[in-house]
Amino acid sequence: MKKTTCAACDCELGADAISVKLGGRTVEVCCEECAQALGKAEAARASAPAAKD
Repeated sequence: MKKTTCAACDCELGADAISVKLGGRTVEVCCEECAQALGKAEAARASAPAAKD
C-alpha cells in the first residue's frame, strides 16, 4: 500500500486530504493550515523578483 504525505509538513494523508493548486500543479495537504501556508508561500514566490544570473 502506497503512503502519501502532506506537501507542507510530511504528515501522512488521510481520507480528508485537501487538494491545493500551486503553479499549475495540484498537491495534497493534511489540513487547512497547511493549505494556507502553501498558498502564502506560493504568493511570496510569485511576487519575488526574478533572479539574475
